[in-house]
Amino acid sequence: MSAGEWETTADLVVVGSGVAGLTAALAAQRRGLRVVVVTKDAPDAGSTRWAQGGIAVVLGDAVSQEGNDSVDAHLTDTLAAGGGLVDAGAAAEILAAGPAAVAALRAEGAVFDGPAARLARTREGGHSALRVVHAGGDATGAEVERALLAAGDRAGLTVLAGHAASSVLTGPDGTVRGLEVRDADGRAGWLAAPAVLLATGGVGGLYETTTNPDVATADGWALALRAGAALADVEFVQFHPTALYTPRAHGRAPLVTEALRGEGAVLRDTTGASVTAGVHPLGDLAPRDVVATAITRRITALGVDHVWLDATGVPDVAARFPTVAASCAAIGVDLARDPVPVRPAAHYSCGGVVTDTHGRTGVPGLWAAGEVARTGLHGANRLASNSLLEGLVVGRRAADDVARALAGPRRLAEPTETRARPVPVADRAVLRAALTRSAGIGRDAAGLAAASDAVEAASTLRLPVTRAETEDAALTLAAHALLAAAGSRTETRGCHVRTDHPATDEHWQRASSTVALDADGRLHVGTTDARHGGAA
Repeated sequence: MSAGEWETTADLVVVGSGVAGLTAALAAQRRGLRVVVVTKDAPDAGSTRWAQGGIAVVLGDAVSQEGNDSVDAHLTDTLAAGGGLVDAGAAAEILAAGPAAVAALRAEGAVFDGPAARLARTREGGHSALRVVHAGGDATGAEVERALLAAGDRAGLTVLAGHAASSVLTGPDGTVRGLEVRDADGRAGWLAAPAVLLATGGVGGLYETTTNPDVATADGWALALRAGAALADVEFVQFHPTALYTPRAHGRAPLVTEALRGEGAVLRDTTGASVTAGVHPLGDLAPRDVVATAITRRITALGVDHVWLDATGVPDVAARFPTVAASCAAIGVDLARDPVPVRPAAHYSCGGVVTDTHGRTGVPGLWAAGEVARTGLHGANRLASNSLLEGLVVGRRAADDVARALAGPRRLAEPTETRARPVPVADRAVLRAALTRSAGIGRDAAGLAAASDAVEAASTLRLPVTRAETEDAALTLAAHALLAAAGSRTETRGCHVRTDHPATDEHWQRASSTVALDADGRLHVGTTDARHGGAA
């Protein structure tokens, strides 16, 4: 191995400090493993703390339209939102494990709204029951992150902040040997470990406007692909229907939580007409892909920049949704008195690194959990508030699986030669403009090809050293993966809308796209049965 500034060893290296990563790290440490959490920024800088809505979970005391709520009802809603690509078996496992995962989170100190014996609930798009538990009104993610970081402090969890993961190290047999990281000055360090868990979050950095923070630069997709793992369903990028619109703004757009619509807020266009009337039986509480597409079509038809979300009829709205109220106040909008300008923004990746429900990938020693992973829960479109639940459930399951895999006598892993080589690195601004223009809610073959050409033309071969270069290299590879998968799916399904193929095609009914790198670094796109897409 090339010499680095430092080397150390661990049993498990967790990349990412959001809900999935911290849940896994805490559970693994309590199983007796030596754990190091690596995060490229501050530990709370990721997407988890920005999650507003809540956690979708059946705790046994909510009521659906048909009677008492149930995991089966939650599964039915998840399948309906997922456009035929949800792995029903995987989804059933994850949803059924939800109550225990939330109980464990509360045991770590997370405090949710409502009496402890019967938490307050709300309803979000696509749900048939009030089953979304929340904290601080619209600050659920912030409370989850606070509780997990505090639990990590109490447990003495080792968190290496300010270090970007640059490569998953593998041996000649393809098994994981550890992780290469670089600090803010580009100096390399190596963590030798037989297990690495990717929990790096999403890919919102591919777009000019996103609800994600700046750290969401597809790092996990790139790390997994270069280590030999496959991605699936990466064309399905969910655009949240209601991000706060600010003229000429780029980067992170504040989220205007779906829970507002669950409490009675309504979407109207600039003429005052309903945006979703006649579009879906659930109206403004239709699944996210339906509402985001309806808003986009109305914006295009009227030649305007946004629509309005009117929450003035929601009782005590500013007190109940303080995060949204503060974001609105920052642009001069009074949530209690004024309609809010909103439009869709890139929000959540429904696909990712192919795993089973225990986070196992196809690479021995490599696990993934949270938004970076594709377990089969989300299919072609994520049901609102299933994401935090997935992170909690699969994070804990992955930790248990790592502990089982490492049980018994074993030799400490040693880092091997990094085999670093130059990779394509595109100009980030050009890349984001190309994907925003051609790979947003509506796509066609010509636009996807043009975006791919633009990213290619903006790329140069170089060896990433700094964090920015590492992120740009990850964004470049992720962009090509997304564009290739989107180009291959010649139909409209879920949050993937092909304007040149507007119908849903039976041929793709159970087909998940897959993307992998060959030994020469070339991308290959294929398909697999969505019901059996987990790692072997």
